[in-house]
Amino acid sequence: MRGRGWTGGAAVLAVAAGVVGWAVTRRPAAAPVAEPQVRTTTAPVTRGDVTARVQVAGALGFDGAYTIASQLPGGVVTAVAAPGTAVVRGADLFAVGGVPAVLLYGTTPAYRDFALGMSDGADVQQLEQNLVELGLDPQHGITVDRHFTDATATAIRRWQKARGLPVAERTGQLPLGQIVFLPGALRAGEALVQPGGSAGPGAPVLSASSTARVVRVALTASRQATVHAGDPVQVSVPGLNAAVAGTVREIGTVATVATEGNGQPGPATVPMIVTVTLPPGAPVLDQAPVQVSITGAQRRDVLLVPVTALLAGAGGGYQVAVVDAAGRRLVTVQPGLFDENAGTVEVSGEGLAEGARVEVPAS
Repeated sequence: MRGRGWTGGAAVLAVAAGVVGWAVTRRPAAAPVAEPQVRTTTAPVTRGDVTARVQVAGALGFDGAYTIASQLPGGVVTAVAAPGTAVVRGADLFAVGGVPAVLLYGTTPAYRDFALGMSDGADVQQLEQNLVELGLDPQHGITVDRHFTDATATAIRRWQKARGLPVAERTGQLPLGQIVFLPGALRAGEALVQPGGSAGPGAPVLSASSTARVVRVALTASRQATVHAGDPVQVSVPGLNAAVAGTVREIGTVATVATEGNGQPGPATVPMIVTVTLPPGAPVLDQAPVQVSITGAQRRDVLLVPVTALLAGAGGGYQVAVVDAAGRRLVTVQPGLFDENAGTVEVSGEGLAEGARVEVPAS
């Protein structure tokens, strides 16, 4: 079990957000106390294990955002990958004047021609790695490094033949613009220039994202301290019968405040990204609403009450109303871990024991 404690002020903030308003403003009186003015029932104080879990809403989408510009000579755009198409290593992104721009994987942008005699560089190493991965070096003549060699040119000629180029165009060279280096496979987005339009060097032609799935969450700033990168999550996705496991990848540090429908500022939020892998055959959803259950610390053998049993204390803190044969009395409690999934909270306090009945709003 991880020891990060969702306790103290952070847990109280989370609990306070869920406490029903009937209890918040009432001031306690000396026991016995007057009956509440709303319909109530009781629930037992139980003993068991609690896992700190927070439920937040998110949107399932695709990771990353790219605007892909053409570096081919200016001309008429003759093809663009269709929206939603997965473009993998060696596949065409678009074409200008019938000349395709092909996706290869790498983090250094292609910025020059590739040919024998060129200076060494990281772009050469990326190209050679891609040629090997595409199976274009069956004799293993390429040493994947920063130097363009005869073996590199031979692999390019083999690629040009495989792509159906005439003999005269199998040069072993790659002019600028014919390959585009990006970190991985892409999901094509909007065509920024439609086929038939014109594009010169540097003109944006295609928007895209990666094919990796992520959930984006606007996490309320009050919960920021209770969630950590690496926390496991469960994501409920439309169309799937079971929740999908995921992991909190990152949590932003800059809060923003959105205006609500009544014109008043809403709660401050920070961006959170959750990585998730959908099972084979899952529907291809983009910006679909999902629910994210974030799992934190766990404690064993503790007293638990429904979160709706918590009442605001007169001088701060929290109380519960214990109901027994002697009547109704208020007991000060210290909240601990809070489980939004189960609607329970860990509590401790003198005069509270397993089996006691505490007052909660009637459903």
